[in-house]
Amino acid sequence: MSDNVYAVTELVGTSETSIEDAISGAIGRASETIDNLDWFEMTDLRGHIDGNKVKHFQVTIRLGFRHDPKSA
Repeated sequence: MSDNVYAVTELVGTSETSIEDAISGAIGRASETIDNLDWFEMTDLRGHIDGNKVKHFQVTIRLGFRHDPKSA
């Protein structure tokens, strides 16, 4: 295994459809501004209820992204 260094950031993704969509949406948005995304960890799961039905899934994830050395 390589000697990598990672930074970690926490995000909350939401979706009216599914937990998976909430996670994918958060990762997709993060990938627009963060390079070298390597892993995620789901740390919390919540939801919003409206009319006795699940209205939104809310998923908290920690994203790990690799710090690469600068090119010479």
